[in-house]
Formats: sequence, structure tokens, C-alpha cells
Amino acid sequence: MLVLITYDVNTETEAGKRRLRKVAKQCVNYGQRVQNSVFECQLDAVKYRQVKDVLEKIIDKEVDSLRFYNLGNNYKTKIEHIGAKAGYDVTEPLIF
Repeated sequence: MLVLITYDVNTETEAGKRRLRKVAKQCVNYGQRVQNSVFECQLDAVKYRQVKDVLEKIIDKEVDSLRFYNLGNNYKTKIEHIGAKAGYDVTEPLIF
């Protein structure tokens, strides 16, 4: 299933800046960055729970937020891209 992960991490403090880097680094492990704080991740149920758990442990719930949009398996008709930086289909093999 395709899951869109978005986050907003308060970076007014050095600790916040560290959290932001940690969240971004973890998201890269699970999917592709499509905008600064937005990742498209192709996940099964186990990976979905895993990434949620990892990210929840990083953020400060008092000042930061995470959003998970479950687009399911029929996501291709739900996504429309306009402009630069078109992504790639994470389900297709990469050929270099």
C-alpha cells in the first residue's frame, strides 16, 4: 500500500533541528521524498507499524506533528503531479 508521510518538526531549538534531521533520515529509509517534509512510501502492514513506531519515538508530541495518509493499493488514480520534480513509481524496478 502507498502511504504518504508528512511531518512538521519545530526547529526553533537545536534539539528540534536534530529531530528534523532524524525524522527525514528515517523517512528516506522507507520511501522517496516528494517534497521537503513529504514522503511516498510503499509499505506492507509490518513496515507501516514499524515506521510509525520509529517516528513517534523521535518527535516531541508537544511541538511536532506527523501525518500518515494511507492511499492503499489503488493509489495511481489518486495522485496527480503538476510541475517540476516528478517522482518515480516506487513499485517499478529501477534501471541504471
